[in-house]
Amino acid sequence: MDQAPPFRLGALSHRNFRLFFFGQGISLIGTWMQSVALGWLVLDITNSPFAVGLNQALRSFGVLLFTLYAGVVVDRVDKRQLIVWTQALQMLEALALAALVWTGRVTTWQVMLLAVLFGIVNAFDIPGRQAFIVELVRRDDLMTAIALNSSMFNAARIVGPAVAGVLIGAAGVGMCFFLNGVSYLAVIAGLLAMRLPPFVRHPVRATAWQGLAEAVRFIRGDARVMALVVLVAVFSVLGFPFLVLMPVVARDVLHTDARGYGLLMAAVGVGAMLGALALAIAGRRVHKGRALLGGGAAFGALLILFAAVRSFGLALALLALDGCAMIVTTALANTLLQTLVPDDLRGRVMAFYAFVFVGMAPLGAFQAGLVAEHAGAPFATALGGAGCLVAAAAAAWRVGELRRMG
Repeated sequence: MDQAPPFRLGALSHRNFRLFFFGQGISLIGTWMQSVALGWLVLDITNSPFAVGLNQALRSFGVLLFTLYAGVVVDRVDKRQLIVWTQALQMLEALALAALVWTGRVTTWQVMLLAVLFGIVNAFDIPGRQAFIVELVRRDDLMTAIALNSSMFNAARIVGPAVAGVLIGAAGVGMCFFLNGVSYLAVIAGLLAMRLPPFVRHPVRATAWQGLAEAVRFIRGDARVMALVVLVAVFSVLGFPFLVLMPVVARDVLHTDARGYGLLMAAVGVGAMLGALALAIAGRRVHKGRALLGGGAAFGALLILFAAVRSFGLALALLALDGCAMIVTTALANTLLQTLVPDDLRGRVMAFYAFVFVGMAPLGAFQAGLVAEHAGAPFATALGGAGCLVAAAAAAWRVGELRRMG
């Protein structure tokens, strides 16, 4: 790990983190372009809100099945090498989608199958990247590293959907998939350019099952960790599926086109990016426990308000605020977990985080699509917001240790 002089956003003073940060930033623009294009493609070929939710669910189903085992793997292998392989496989998935669209052979079952394969690869990629960040910066720069990583993720959420909205109308969804495939080259190049100490493989005596059991004991033994995991799970299942329903809200509730859909998704990214940058700049001055719980409550309340509006401009403003509340909640949950977990359990505990954050998303996408199919997207969104609001209040009331974490 390279040493560097102090810097206000200290994580950026580390060469390895800069390579990871900027390479991933380029790739994430492509990822968000593909996310928007996929929602529009599935809605176009099926005309079903349920199918939109199902596709998103299948893209996370592999995480649900394999990410806990992947956490054991992450703690035992060279994380950089693992991430290079996962990024390369995800690049192939994007290029396959582009080829299917451009040849006119794309069908619903092909899109769904590729979604399943993507999810399996992502099961190893997410905990690998989460555990890798701590190897790129000093421990006291971890908060800013996570916040900056979140800001880049959400800056891409602004640029990617906006570009996708234009490209879908001008060149079709296939171009979005192709450019996403090319964008993976940036993060792979950044990973290969890093200067890291040689990987040392330590002998492992415990089985995979014993390794998982050790992580479970740690999570259950700390009320703060358990509360964070449960809170993120509730938000994943009930709150975050509002993004899955955005194509339906754009077309059927706000009566806009692909460009308007892209702007709605970009609004979430604007708010999230600003929230993440505020966390990065504030650093240690943030009272993490109270900010986490307050952000979670605000997220739920804003979702309820968003579900009630029919004005496009007001919807944009509420989505920006909701994006800010969402990133405050998730970035602080990640930071607090990374702070509490010991290094030898990091991969496994962050795999549990990925399991509830991403792996349980199929349940959320499925329930949101099902409720939207029968009761409408606004009702499904409001129901999720109410659940998040109740969960944040319950965590604040039941786990005083979490509320007091500074």
